[in-house]
Amino acid sequence: WGVRVYTFDWGVGRQNDCGVRVYTFDWGVGCQNDWGVRVDKGVQAASGEGVLAGYRVVDVKIDFYDGKQHPVDSKDVAFQIAGKNAFKQGILECDPCLLEPIYDLEIKVPEEHMGDVMGDISGRRGKIQGMDASGQYQIIRAQVPQRELYSYATILRSITGGRGWHQENFSHYEEMPRDLEQKVINESNTTDS
Repeated sequence: WGVRVYTFDWGVGRQNDCGVRVYTFDWGVGCQNDWGVRVDKGVQAASGEGVLAGYRVVDVKIDFYDGKQHPVDSKDVAFQIAGKNAFKQGILECDPCLLEPIYDLEIKVPEEHMGDVMGDISGRRGKIQGMDASGQYQIIRAQVPQRELYSYATILRSITGGRGWHQENFSHYEEMPRDLEQKVINESNTTDS
């Protein structure tokens, strides 16, 4: 799909149109090569600033397929603004989402505390990946959103009476649940005000 964005005529240097498709990068038929470089600066700025809650946009390809210029008013900054506006509008029409970091968690606990620890992990939106025995201890492997791991060491010590330990490593990103996403966006809007 494509989006055509018309920038407002703010006087000299800012009267340009720009259209983008959000999927592949290619020079359009009616576009001069130097337009793409100018539009790309605006697109890069918009993707760095983000559209949702100020977080950068990732994993997007852009196809600059069309443009118009005015013989007097077409300046570098006008193409950048047109690219930035087209990018933001196009991304918003794609129903974007926030991604959250997911961590691999390995927890070693005494057998008698295994149920409590597994319940706590589930309450943190964690997914149990497996369990192994190691003497009198159980090793629980899980994946948990990073947001849910703040002060986890203290909580684990409390649950296990100081006999449990854990280690965590970044695994991947996953789409954040929409209710939490909305909360993050609202918090971001509150701090921006």
